[in-house]
Amino acid sequence: HPEAVAWGPDSHCYAGGELGQLYRFALGGGTLQEVARVEGGALLGLAHDAHGNTYACDERLARVHRITPDGAVTTYADGNDERKMRLPNYPVFDDAGNLYVSDSGGWRAEDGVIWKIAPGGKAEVWDTQANGFTNGMCLSADGAFLYVAESSPPLISRVAINPDGSAGERSLVVQLPRQVPDGLAFDVAGDLYISLYNPNIIYRLTPRGD
Repeated sequence: HPEAVAWGPDSHCYAGGELGQLYRFALGGGTLQEVARVEGGALLGLAHDAHGNTYACDERLARVHRITPDGAVTTYADGNDERKMRLPNYPVFDDAGNLYVSDSGGWRAEDGVIWKIAPGGKAEVWDTQANGFTNGMCLSADGAFLYVAESSPPLISRVAINPDGSAGERSLVVQLPRQVPDGLAFDVAGDLYISLYNPNIIYRLTPRGD
């Protein structure tokens, strides 16, 4: 059950599994390798650092794991002393090594948040505006905005990243009534790809808004 896939710096594709598996495989075929298995876990979104470590959101154990290329698993973050993660869903690195993590909260509860984890693992709640079951995310090419799939209500929003790193204003990108947006990615032309949990569609939103 691969919830998310990620392209690693080793030119391999990675995917998670609902029993805590982390898989690695080449796009050209060959053997599917199980890099690690997190006992009791269920892996959702994935991201990599420049050293090839995988950062995996675990919905069942409510934490972000750091998994080395040889399969060693440690907890990278699970919240802080004031608050713990509830449903970590998707991670995104910025150029400074900060890891943004969507924490979905409850379905239709509008209590999702975005965590910001500094290099080394210190976590803080960064944004509470994009709270509609906070799901897949991606950065704009210039690093000025974090785009967010809010599955309920169904829409795509973006949160400005202020020069000091704090969260700026949230704004609407596009509404998707009666649908469930899940994942986001940009291409080099600035097109935004939106994968849907329901129905089974991938949309492309152009910079012109088409």
